[in-house]
Amino acid sequence: MSIVSKVKSIFAKGKASNTENRLVPRKVQFDWEKTPLDWIPNQPFASHFINEINMILPAGEFWFCRLYNKALPYVTDEKLRDDVQMFIRQEAMHARAHGGAIEEYLKQRGINTERNTQIMDWLFNEALADQPLGLNVPKFLEKDWLVFRLGVIAAVEHMTCVLGTYVLENKTWDGLNADPVLLDLLRWHGAEEVEHRSVAFDLYRHLGGSYISRYYLACIATPAVFGLWVDGAAHLMSQDSRFDAYKPKVWKSWIWREWYKVAKSGTLPSPIWLAVKQLPFFTPWYNPIYEGSTEQALAYLENSPAAQQNSVTLKVA
Repeated sequence: MSIVSKVKSIFAKGKASNTENRLVPRKVQFDWEKTPLDWIPNQPFASHFINEINMILPAGEFWFCRLYNKALPYVTDEKLRDDVQMFIRQEAMHARAHGGAIEEYLKQRGINTERNTQIMDWLFNEALADQPLGLNVPKFLEKDWLVFRLGVIAAVEHMTCVLGTYVLENKTWDGLNADPVLLDLLRWHGAEEVEHRSVAFDLYRHLGGSYISRYYLACIATPAVFGLWVDGAAHLMSQDSRFDAYKPKVWKSWIWREWYKVAKSGTLPSPIWLAVKQLPFFTPWYNPIYEGSTEQALAYLENSPAAQQNSVTLKVA
């Protein structure tokens, strides 16, 4: 498709939703009893690095839900309204599933998770709250503050779509006999991220989000996600005696170099690859429909052990 055609399709009048199918909220459960801390055998760095995702996500995804509930009264398109409601229910289940992994998997194996989860709680419940850091937002700026935060979500959702495709296509983990329960958690979640990949961007545009603002928001959100991920992973590794000699910290070059090195084995996405995959979001003609494959996502969800239960309507607190 030419650039001109892309631009025309993106700005086609009257089309607020680019999600073709109706999204489905799926109730899932995971049994963590047999999952080892090194869920990728003989790969402690990669195992810790991916395990940090469990601590990044719950606070952020519940924040997504709260924010989208606030945005719903502004949505005038019926299809997009339904997309947003189903997105909320999917994200709530994601948060609960990863929260369960924290309580039933990581904590049960002696991992101190409080420091990492407290950082995420502060970020989403304080810094990015309706009253950021306790400051009152003037009434006339409330919608602008809402749309600003929706832009952050749109940038993050692009990255989660990229990572969702990565976990669906990564066969290295299977070849190394990675734990099937944690693999299913990642792939179920990743598949739903691909499935609903257009919702955040569609909502942001529908409420008036501009190209200029999403450009600078992505400049903020992308390095922030990288930093939070590496910082949290470093804290997990600092609790593992195998990494004592390295004293992992986010500001030390070792962990960034090791991430790049380990990624060559196929057990992690390369930081350079991941950074490059963010570039389409910065273009004026960006549209999530060109990222990931709905067919691939749905094919996995039809066979996911955790998603085999009947689809249900989930309540969001």
